[in-house]
Amino acid sequence: MSNKKSHFHGSDLEKIESVYNINKYDIINFSGNVNPLGVSKNLLELLSKNVNVIGMYPDRAYTKLRKQLAKYIDVNYKNIIVGNGSTELISIFINIIKPTKALIVGPTYSEYEREISIGGGSSNYYPLKEELDFKIDIKDLLLNITDDMDLLVICNPNNPTSTSIYSEDIKCILEYCHEKNIYVMVDETYIEFTKEMDKITSVGLTNSYDNLFITRGVSKFYASPGLRLGYGICGNKTIMEKINNLKNPWTINSLASFAGEVMFEDEEYIKMTKDFIEQERNRIYKELDSWKDIKVYPPTANFILIKILRNDIDSHQLFETLIQKKIMIRDASTFPFLNSQFFRFCFMNKEQNDFILDELSKIFN
Repeated sequence: MSNKKSHFHGSDLEKIESVYNINKYDIINFSGNVNPLGVSKNLLELLSKNVNVIGMYPDRAYTKLRKQLAKYIDVNYKNIIVGNGSTELISIFINIIKPTKALIVGPTYSEYEREISIGGGSSNYYPLKEELDFKIDIKDLLLNITDDMDLLVICNPNNPTSTSIYSEDIKCILEYCHEKNIYVMVDETYIEFTKEMDKITSVGLTNSYDNLFITRGVSKFYASPGLRLGYGICGNKTIMEKINNLKNPWTINSLASFAGEVMFEDEEYIKMTKDFIEQERNRIYKELDSWKDIKVYPPTANFILIKILRNDIDSHQLFETLIQKKIMIRDASTFPFLNSQFFRFCFMNKEQNDFILDELSKIFN
């Protein structure tokens, strides 16, 4: 048991290992939000057979990779930029538009505010309302967008609430922001996990709105955080030219580029992941929703947000209890507008999901 109150993210396994003296490979990481099926066997086999690509420079323009992505998401490849994870692209986009005042829909990922701050801008938050199960109220959001703002940031599906916004509502937001010369950045990191992806993704809107920039990556759905492969979609030619001019060359290594050229064609892996996540999402939500000591919010991604309704335990104490069982959850108290009543966990394989449900049941049911 640690003596001081610490907060850990899904990538902090080395810190967990040090603080709790638990081998990081023994920890079941319910905090990482990574596809529990792991890397596709087809991809691993292809990588092993083509590892010699590391002996060559990648194409500076990553044309083949971008064309493969264009086929995957059905846009013109010229509207796609690739980078060293979506974080690099978020940073470059913010660096280019240099927002002085941004509005971030929260609670959400902290990196947006950090990047805006590094660029000298300030951030306000639009709080998703708990009484609406953290689903967005579009009309109310628009009332909170002021003329002095120049950037709106939306994570869709949102981390940590696991809520989504339909593209028709995003369209309304884009129309309103376009009139006020406000850029909209939509982070679609978890979009592939959703059941209604075609109704949620904003990719198609990049053809009509030049104030939209979308970021995606392969870390979560394709279980490949180590590849550091991300991509952005934008129909604004001026913005894309500026990104290409500012971006360092060869930030994606040859192996990651090759992986990206083949992984998006693995239809069997994609379907298997979607089917499994939907099945476990429904099963776990239904089970937890019947417990009286917690409140669960309907999830659309591969993770679920939960509120503790008891006064004798908080999210940090729950983390401490579960880590002794080598179960790592996300203490959500560090997210804006959430407190020590909230925690989040992602869906792992069925046996591991049963394990966490059993341990939580001992506490809450």
